[in-house]
Amino acid sequence: MDGNNLVRMANRIADFFDSLPDREEALDQVATHLHKFWDPRMRSQILALVDTPDARAMHSLVREALTRHRARLTPAA
Repeated sequence: MDGNNLVRMANRIADFFDSLPDREEALDQVATHLHKFWDPRMRSQILALVDTPDARAMHSLVREALTRHRARLTPAA
């Protein structure tokens, strides 16, 4: 899947959870959504993007959720 499309989709998820008053809860919810509803290949691809200049296009909640919850989001080999 196109990386730009993944970033756009993740940003929409973050926009939704950004309304939560507790940032920690918002970060957890973004990570939980990605883990539950994204295909492992999609998660692998967006995790690879977080360490590239493309991460600048990511919502701050997406970047932080991916970084903090990397172990939970990394598909099993």
